[in-house]
Amino acid sequence: MDNSGLEEAAQQLSDLEVALFLSLAAREHCLIETTMESIEDVAKGLALICSESFALSSSIIDCWPTTSIEEVHDDILSVDARKVLSRPANPRMKTESSSMISSYAGRRNGSKSPLPSAIDEPNLVNVVIAKNFNSSNDDLQVQFLQSENQTNYTPPIKSHLNDNLFISHFHDHLSSYTHQEEDDWNSEGEASTSSVIHTPGLTPDISKNIGPKVDQQMIEALRTACETVTTSAEVTRYMQDIVVFLRLSRAVAGGISARANFQFIQLSRMLAPLHGIDYLTPSIVVLAARKVFRHRIVVATPAEDRSIQYGSDIGAVAQVLAEVTPDSILDGVLALEPPV
Repeated sequence: MDNSGLEEAAQQLSDLEVALFLSLAAREHCLIETTMESIEDVAKGLALICSESFALSSSIIDCWPTTSIEEVHDDILSVDARKVLSRPANPRMKTESSSMISSYAGRRNGSKSPLPSAIDEPNLVNVVIAKNFNSSNDDLQVQFLQSENQTNYTPPIKSHLNDNLFISHFHDHLSSYTHQEEDDWNSEGEASTSSVIHTPGLTPDISKNIGPKVDQQMIEALRTACETVTTSAEVTRYMQDIVVFLRLSRAVAGGISARANFQFIQLSRMLAPLHGIDYLTPSIVVLAARKVFRHRIVVATPAEDRSIQYGSDIGAVAQVLAEVTPDSILDGVLALEPPV
């Protein structure tokens, strides 16, 4: 599949589908943000996207401070594995059952190793959708983020774990699954030409032989296409300037790590083929910066402002920083004049 094929496929996807597509291709975690009243709808929408658009199994998990790793293990088992666990004891099935869930059982018996991935253990679902992940305890967050399971969250999680999240995407509560949505993954701001209809409880009709919108071959094609994306010296300098300006901003207390810089480059290279080109443009770089840095930026408090060290009044600094958000910080930094 050439870049034009990837561009054509991307134009048929909604914003949530593009976010999942990119995360699967990068083998990284994705943060999906939404309003409190939309969490249930977005979670169900993501589950339908997994099954209908990607032909992947998924599990929706409710996270609370008391949620244990053992409870999560039960929830991420595939349908076949659940059937094995629910079967009555049968000596003839003992060998099969032991072989099928041996690794899973070992972890339930007190192991502190990371949650397994569906790649390593086919008895697990492909995608885990964790609602209210910010409410879970630190141990569960660490276990999830150390695994290779594709996971989606609602913010904010512990700040020191943000670096494990590849990209973030905000799904507005006013957006509808049944109407055409604005495609903010398009660097030129063009509207998506597709509409996505999600009916709660609907499962794919296999008898119609309708394949997924995105299959494994397409995911591999995106990974391969990234390797041939070229970057001019001017655009490389532009990307470096964005990182430097973010790190030096008086409103940024942290979050612009080396890993963030690496994933900034990675996402930029992944977005190019989805636009049908094999080189980076300033508009693609700006789009990638918003998706990679927004959830990572740690907004400084008045006491952390560097000017305080030189006698600035903390009250005046507080007024300056009162309305500062990650979005406003990015708006200011991305106002840098791009290369022509």
